[in-house]
Amino acid sequence: MTANRAPMARSELADLLTDAAQSVSEILTTEYPTAVSRSYLHPVLGALSTGPQVVCELNDRLEDFVADEPLPTTPAGLFTLASYASALGWLTESLAELTTSVGQICTRVGIPTQSPDPATLLGVDQSSRSELAFSAAELAAIRTAAEAAGLPPGDYVEVLSESLLAASRITDACMEISSGLLDDAAYVLDEATAHVRIGDGPDSLPTLVRSLLARMEAAE
Repeated sequence: MTANRAPMARSELADLLTDAAQSVSEILTTEYPTAVSRSYLHPVLGALSTGPQVVCELNDRLEDFVADEPLPTTPAGLFTLASYASALGWLTESLAELTTSVGQICTRVGIPTQSPDPATLLGVDQSSRSELAFSAAELAAIRTAAEAAGLPPGDYVEVLSESLLAASRITDACMEISSGLLDDAAYVLDEATAHVRIGDGPDSLPTLVRSLLARMEAAE
């Protein structure tokens, strides 16, 4: 029986959060080989390929954390559990949004389109083309990439932009999750008293929990 197992030491709890932060940050450094015909997906394929694996790993660690014993009862343990669970939920939601965005891009490129008007090479009005400020070399690269992808240049720019936007969103999410986990790990490790900040009010909550609450309030 392991129900009477001693509570994890603060260093162990901090390591749990630190390891999770490292796993989340690795999502952003994963490279995935991309065929030239799908070059517009290159910005998102790394995160899309490794993100689900990281979620599974974090979920397994969480199950180990609470397995075969009651839920943590010490302030440090409860604080760690709240931070870790928030990170896992946030990452899962962010990856679901990324998957949806990639699905929309794939649907977009699957719709037959007519060749663009010569006056709107990149899918915008001639009067707006100067705002894009593409150099001759960049235009040539776009034409080459679009041809390899079997898309008109304007459509290629559109789906690449959507891909870059999706990549930016998952990057921001992973950076905030990783940073929050590290902040909470440092707090658990460095807090001198026996009472980690678990109580009433937002300031008593882990960094990630407070961040999620702020996002929810901003969305209302």
